[in-house]
Amino acid sequence: MLPQVHILFENPSWLPPLVSALEREGFPVQLHDVARGLVVDASRPPEAGIWLNRMSPSAHTRGHGEAVALMREVLAWLEASGRRVINGSRAFDLEVSKLQQDLALRRHGILTPTTVLAVGRARILEAAAAFEGPFLTKHNQGGKGLGVQLLNDARELAAHLDSPEFDAGPNAQVVLQEYIRAPQPFITRVEIVGGKFLFAMKSSTAGGFELCPSDVCQAEKAAAHPDVCPADGAATFEASDMTADDPLIAQYLRLCAAEGIDIAGIEFVQGPDGRRYTYDINANTNYNAALGARTGVDGMREVAHWLKTTVTPAVRAATQPSAA
Repeated sequence: MLPQVHILFENPSWLPPLVSALEREGFPVQLHDVARGLVVDASRPPEAGIWLNRMSPSAHTRGHGEAVALMREVLAWLEASGRRVINGSRAFDLEVSKLQQDLALRRHGILTPTTVLAVGRARILEAAAAFEGPFLTKHNQGGKGLGVQLLNDARELAAHLDSPEFDAGPNAQVVLQEYIRAPQPFITRVEIVGGKFLFAMKSSTAGGFELCPSDVCQAEKAAAHPDVCPADGAATFEASDMTADDPLIAQYLRLCAAEGIDIAGIEFVQGPDGRRYTYDINANTNYNAALGARTGVDGMREVAHWLKTTVTPAVRAATQPSAA
């Protein structure tokens, strides 16, 4: 019998594709809604099985901001008990901090846009004055592209900071990031599962920077902007021609292995000089069903298959009593 897969989550809307894929592979599944609270007893080990972290950095937008801090404690408990955690503490630290993502990318020799974190109006404007061209504002704890605003200079930023539309995000940590003007309005997202390249896709930025690929996110965006024709502005997705032998993918795989990231969607944009700038690591990645149908690659099915063929044998081997 396969081990139980414990899914730690706060957004149930993202669960059906994953749960369906796991059940098709024969896994028993148990759901743990972190947003509703958990009991963490340090004197007792967690239940046996594989633990899958599906906590999102955008939890605060659904009224679950405290769940992010709780998740850190849960991951520490699981790891101290020797449980196999998919996207554990290190991956989660990167997931909820764009600054730490930039530091990790630089540590592995991957080109990134200039990225600065600032807190407080005066410091944010001080940081903006150092940029020579346009820049983006972002929430340090991001998610779904929320809080992203393209600005040309510190004067525009000052007006934005004073407007009712400005949201400093969780912990009021604002990231300013160099804007890379792509010749074509799209970014590329590389999906990685279990140390292997899955596929890459292009995401159109014609309709803005909220580029979560999940079908739920796309439905929410369409509902929020009913006057926008999908062909004229909403994010669309298509397959990229990137292959596994691309040197940038090799860098991403090394980064994931070193930083404890099991599942990721890593995003880059190609500048007018042809260089590729990586700016985002999504450890709580989702997949687009329409794109999956066109390409024949079911992302969640790939996750479930990896858990069955690679993670499960390792978990069983680790729990077998050693020979005396």
